[in-house]
Amino acid sequence: MPGGVSVTVKVQPKSRRPGIQGRSESARGPCLRIGVNEPPEDGRANRAVCAVLAQALHVPTSAVVVTLGQTSRDKTLHIAGNPLLLIEKLEIL
Repeated sequence: MPGGVSVTVKVQPKSRRPGIQGRSESARGPCLRIGVNEPPEDGRANRAVCAVLAQALHVPTSAVVVTLGQTSRDKTLHIAGNPLLLIEKLEIL
């Protein structure tokens, strides 16, 4: 997708500590760990993880979409926007 960056995340649904929980390794390499309160039903966890990342990066929720791993805990998210600014923001998470 043009105009943005993709980031690999590992999602913890029904987490007691929602939000960005640091970095770890996944099957696809380094990733962000994100906890969400929502259960993995009807796309609720997917919408929640997009909202958490959007809030952390100060972008609209609509700018973050799941591009890979709809039904997996390991997902690839695409964030629309200026790649240079987004990469800079992702580095400090």
